[in-house]
Order: sequence, then structure tokens, then C-alpha cells
Amino acid sequence: MPEIGHGGFEIRENILEPKEAATKIEGLKQIPIRSQIANEVIDLTYGYFTPLQGFMKKEDVDAVCAKMRLADGTVWSIPILFDISSEELSEKGIQEGDSVLLTYQNNPMAILEVEEIFEYDLQAMSLAVYGTDEAKHPGCARTYEYQNRFLGGKVTLVNRPRINSPYEPYFLPPLEMRRIFKEKGWKRVVAHQTRNVPHTGHEWLMKGAWLQSYGDLPIDQPYCGVLVNAIIGAKRKGDYIDEAIILTQDELRKSGYFGDHNHLTSLTFWDMRYAGPKEAIFHAMLRTNLGLTHHMFGRDHAGVGDYYGTYEAHELLESVRDDLDVTPVYSMNWLYCPHCGEITSEGLCNHSEEWQKFSGTLIRSIVMDGVKPPRLIFRPEVFDLVMESAEKYGFGSPFVTDEYLSNRTPVFSISPLEA
Repeated sequence: MPEIGHGGFEIRENILEPKEAATKIEGLKQIPIRSQIANEVIDLTYGYFTPLQGFMKKEDVDAVCAKMRLADGTVWSIPILFDISSEELSEKGIQEGDSVLLTYQNNPMAILEVEEIFEYDLQAMSLAVYGTDEAKHPGCARTYEYQNRFLGGKVTLVNRPRINSPYEPYFLPPLEMRRIFKEKGWKRVVAHQTRNVPHTGHEWLMKGAWLQSYGDLPIDQPYCGVLVNAIIGAKRKGDYIDEAIILTQDELRKSGYFGDHNHLTSLTFWDMRYAGPKEAIFHAMLRTNLGLTHHMFGRDHAGVGDYYGTYEAHELLESVRDDLDVTPVYSMNWLYCPHCGEITSEGLCNHSEEWQKFSGTLIRSIVMDGVKPPRLIFRPEVFDLVMESAEKYGFGSPFVTDEYLSNRTPVFSISPLEA
């Protein structure tokens, strides 16, 4: 039976085996690509971006910017683009109808069929996607860094990425992910989108979403799971290091705060655009392709600064609810109530004057100090692993530094192609 993803389209992997790949790439013009494009090549060829099979052509970009849909009417919120300079096009003699070899880390990665070469107004794109054209918005800044031409067309992977330690167990593409869900017997799976190490507020956020999603399912065995899907992409100084994020999220399961019966950790390659409501739609589409039925959305989901309203993402999700195959789970904040003596939701107890919220500043100061906090704030196993990850992977820091950016082991590598 085919696996059906976003928009009712079949999820397909577009990957050549080494022997065929070696023949197909002979004599092709080459274009070296940066990490963002390499991430999106993986997403396109493994089915994460279903129904897209390649980088967008102009009619799709126009439709996304104007109507938040592809040209065929399928909901889609963020353009997926391959940029290149007119100088490089001229220098390499690349024309519409060509096939070109995309190389990463000096090795063959994928074939791009150049179906269209086009230009685009980057300011207009920024306004349409991000609701602002201010260069200080991270998504706009990324848009303004694009070269002055775009190539649209299908992408075929010719060289599978080698996932490096400690990430190997967490690379679970859509078809593999769906197989695992079936093995576990999960009829409903709720996504937890994260770029952080988990404190107990996050833990209870997931547990609350699990309860909401479980709903009316039978209880003779576990039929519902939580998928932690960590976003792995471009890092900024001060972010948590990727290794700490992925390992500590999984530690909640390993240490028994969840179990194999209701919790799984994975990663997705994606450079966050911080598009707020539009990125919430994007996450819903992405997690549909991974096989999820529910998705957690908190306040100002995937937002930045004060660009978006607190519930703007929720409102946009509701406006296209009939076109999405994932059910939003709107999450309130979880916090500590000293009167109740427990972690609770702001929607449950009425001791609001006593609430102690999990502020990001407080949590970061605790981590920076390196002094183990009460288990009501951090599970001890999680905190210990944050510190271990800092020493093993972060050059002494759990947060991204210049040294980490320069010397870290890449999450994946592209090896020489072996026929």
C-alpha cells in the first residue's frame, strides 16, 4: 500500500543506487552547494517535502507568495528555492533543459534537472512570506542573501548521506518513520517541535499533549505516542548545541519519564526561517509526511521578536484546517505552582499569583552555572547529560560558540561515490 502524505500525494524516495548513479553523473556540469541547500536536497529526495519533488519553479513561488498554496492548489507556506548567480550560470554555461550535478563537501550528492531559470523580487517575497521586509528578521535576512537567479526542477539523490555520531539513530525519513509507528501499534502520534534541551516544563507539555491526543482510543495497550522532532540546521551563537538537544530529549525515554511504548526522538534537517504562522503551517505539512496525526502548537509558534501575535499561528492554522491532515493541539504553558507543590498547567490551578514560570533566561543561567538544580526544574539524568555533551561535543560549553561552529563534527557527511 502506498504511503500518503500532505495534500493526498504519495510519499516517494527519489534516490539512485550507486552503480546507476555513477553512470548518470558522468560528464555533468557541477554546482557546489551550501549546507542549507544540502539539507533541503535530503528533505526533497526522502519525501519530507511531499508533494515537492524538486526546487520550486516560478509559478509555484508566485502561488505560495500570493495564496499560500502551490500552483495546483495544495497548501504550502514557504518557498523552497535553489539560488545561483547569473555569473556562475554564464561561466558554467547552464541552460534550461540541462541536468547538473550538485556537490557537497567536494563529493557528488544529487542531480538537479534545470526545468526553469528565473528571477524574483526578494523584497516582495519577504513581505509575502514573513509579513515584513525588515532585514533584521532572520527569514528576510536569509532571503536577501539569495543570489540573483533561481533554478527550478526535480532533484534526484545520487549519494546517501552518512549520518555521523551521535545522530545516527535519529535519522528516520518518512517511510521508515511510518514503518516504526505501525510496529509500535500507534494510531495517533503527536509532534513536539523543539530546538531546546528539555526541562520539566517541556516534559509536561509533551505529557499534556499526549493526553489530549489519546482521547477516545482504547487503553488495552498504548495506541498513542509522542514524537520529538528536533530541527537540525543553521546554528546561531548562544543556541544549545545539537548533540545536547537530541541526546537529552531521548534521555527522557531512556530514564523512564516516558517509555518505548509512548515516546520516540528523531531529527529533521531544516534551517529555521522564524516565519511564525507560516512556519507553523510548514511544520504541520512536514509532520504529516512523517506520519503524525497531531501536532503541538504553543504561543507564538516559531516566531521571533514581536513580529507575530501570540495566537496568530493558531488563527492561520484554523483558516486552512480542512486542507491539513494533522490535528493541531494547542498547548498552554506548564509551570511550577508552590501552593500545589507540583508542575501544573496554567489552565488547571488558580494560584496565578504564586506561579513560577520556566523562563528561558532562568534555565540558561542554571545550565551556565553547572550546578545541578532541583529535579522539579531539570531531571537529574537530563542535566547530567547536558554537562557531558558540553564536554564531549561543545568544547566545554552546552551553547554554540565560535569554536563549536568552526570545529564541530558535521551532522552528516557526503562520501566519495562508490560504484
